[in-house]
Amino acid sequence: MSKKYITDQEFTNLDLSENGLELAEYENCIFLGCLFAGTSLKEIIFSECEFSECDLSNCKIDHTSLRQVQFNDCKMLGLHFEQCNPFLFSVNFSRCTLNFSSFYQLNMKATTFEGCSLQEVDFTETNLEGSHFYECELSDAVFDRTNLSAADLRKAYRFNIDPSGNLLKGARFSVNNLQGLLIGTGILID
Repeated sequence: MSKKYITDQEFTNLDLSENGLELAEYENCIFLGCLFAGTSLKEIIFSECEFSECDLSNCKIDHTSLRQVQFNDCKMLGLHFEQCNPFLFSVNFSRCTLNFSSFYQLNMKATTFEGCSLQEVDFTETNLEGSHFYECELSDAVFDRTNLSAADLRKAYRFNIDPSGNLLKGARFSVNNLQGLLIGTGILID
């Protein structure tokens, strides 16, 4: 059975927390001020969509497709992005709260995180090559065997990244946040 195809639609201020969103393929759609918290988005396809001021906390995103999706000013607590369909997975985040979420083993080359809260986010074995973290808080975020080659972390803060356990070739840091690379070494910086 093929999915319904919905294109070029705007969905504004909908409370989808009880009834969920119709199982379909959404292309070039805008979701503004919608409440998805706890909803199942299982097997829904989002292509070139934008979510602004939405609450997607604790959504079930098993086999959900996120293809060139932009999230702006969204609350996205506890999402397990590794459960998404990895085919053409591409997301960017601006001013989002992603605390307690997981991107375990995802390929996220050239992803932009701008002004985001990424507290206790799991980036274990994630490919973040060429990604950009601008004004992002990374308190207790987990970087383990993470590819951060050519990533820009000059404006990121409160991170702890072990250089011996992650790929950092060409990664960019500022003098102000170097302590995030030295915490595990016992070196003191004054």
